[in-house]
Amino acid sequence: MFRERVRRVIQPPAQENIDKLEKVVKEGNYYGAQQMYKSTSARYASAERYSDALNVLQSGACLQLDKAQITCGAELSLLFAETLAKSKVPYDEDTLDRVKKIFKKFPRLSVPQHLELADDDDLQKLSEAIAAAKTRVEGCSSFLKAAIKWSAEFGAHRYGSPELHDMLADYMYSESPEVDIGKVSFHFVRGKNPKKFASALVNFMGKCYPGEDDLAIVRAILMYLSMGNLRDANKLMDEVKMEVELKNLNFPSSELTQYVNYLLLTLQRDALPLFNMLRQTYKSSIDRESLFNELLDDIAEKFYGVRRRNPLEGIGDFFKMMGGD
Repeated sequence: MFRERVRRVIQPPAQENIDKLEKVVKEGNYYGAQQMYKSTSARYASAERYSDALNVLQSGACLQLDKAQITCGAELSLLFAETLAKSKVPYDEDTLDRVKKIFKKFPRLSVPQHLELADDDDLQKLSEAIAAAKTRVEGCSSFLKAAIKWSAEFGAHRYGSPELHDMLADYMYSESPEVDIGKVSFHFVRGKNPKKFASALVNFMGKCYPGEDDLAIVRAILMYLSMGNLRDANKLMDEVKMEVELKNLNFPSSELTQYVNYLLLTLQRDALPLFNMLRQTYKSSIDRESLFNELLDDIAEKFYGVRRRNPLEGIGDFFKMMGGD
């Protein structure tokens, strides 16, 4: 006990260490500084001086990211989010702002365009740019997912902070060299910006393979509805149609989009027989993606109280999606 008290007393103020470590980074010794940031924050945490540990980690993460040291910055960012949870910091606007400050340091860089892929040098540049983009997205995603988990546990919405979900969805969509629109949609529907989500979907429509555009839109609508969120499902559909018209594009016309338009109207009233009839009528279109039937089971339960045949179905989807990319 005496040793523990002495160890706590001799820990210097966090700012002293922050200033020393900043000099190490500015000298270009990024790896050495990284190990020192980790060991210093660990000492503060073991002494239960969590505020000092967080200050050291935030400073280190921002500084390393400023120096384009993505792997180092991402690692310290993740430790910052994990320390928020370990120290049971309540979710509030001030702490959310700290997470946002770190997030804004993650760079946004476009993959080189107009390269001659037959040229070995250009091919090498493209390969390096794609690898770097994947590293950025993986690092930022790990950080924000840990922050979302903390926010869900310590005071935000049960799915985690909507602001953090929007930030993650936007970064994944804009920075991923190969966009997984399903994972992007998972986070947008837990956010609070259907307008931005609609812009991402319309942009995706111009890049996806033929026949994927209606799937992306319907998937997004059903995801909202599976959470009982009819308001944002309708808003998203309206925003997509509006943006498509403004850009002189064609809204995907298929049996699947026809079905979801009818579904949105049906859910506005107590009409379980009609819900079931529509599901049977458009079964072949719904079966184009296995996830749709799972989402429709959730929707039937949310809007009409229909219990699943297997109560374990659908449980854990949130944590599966919050896992690694």
